Amino acid sequence: MTAPYFAHPTAVVDAPAQVGAGTKIWHFCHVSAKAKIGARCIFGQNCFVADDVSIGDNVKVQNNVSIYTGTVIEDDVFLGPSCVLTNVSNPRAQVLRHSLYERTLLRRGCSIGANATVVCGVTVGRYAFIAAGAVVTKDVPDYALVMGVPGKQVGYMSRHGYRLTPPGKDGLWHDSVGGYRYKENNGVLSCLDLDEEKPLPATETQGSVSWEEARALRNRR
Repeated sequence: MTAPYFAHPTAVVDAPAQVGAGTKIWHFCHVSAKAKIGARCIFGQNCFVADDVSIGDNVKVQNNVSIYTGTVIEDDVFLGPSCVLTNVSNPRAQVLRHSLYERTLLRRGCSIGANATVVCGVTVGRYAFIAAGAVVTKDVPDYALVMGVPGKQVGYMSRHGYRLTPPGKDGLWHDSVGGYRYKENNGVLSCLDLDEEKPLPATETQGSVSWEEARALRNRR
């Protein structure tokens, strides 16, 4: 029987790992037996998925990423090249803490940049954006843009992955490219034009505006 997913001949998928239809697992990856992976995911070269990891649909994992026990990844998450996830806050080679793995939750649509580190035990909110090289040590709100070491919130990002323009007279945050409006209430940002649990319309899933063009549009507001 043909598997509903693709695995490169150099990849190892231990039975009975659950892998959804249309998922692609590329060179030198290892998926452990108790892992659960959704549909239409992509794993670049040299990725590892440990036992009891749960991964949703349409998750993109770039090269050299290890996802350890205790990690829960919702739909539409992006993990950049060589980003780091952990599962023990105080590791020691001489002390076994296999029963004490900490939970890390990456919520729907968030992006973890290249070489960023997410210290275990935190939640990264929906559509949050962790910049390349940042170190996340605490929970991250929905849509938050986090940069630096240790990571600090410096703004908000849109559903489309562009930095939001701060509120004007209307009190709303604006995406100069996607056009969506966002409202902050008691430190929680939400989109007024599309529910957070709904995917982007198919007509909006193909990028057409570069980062430089988006920055110019934002500066003109």
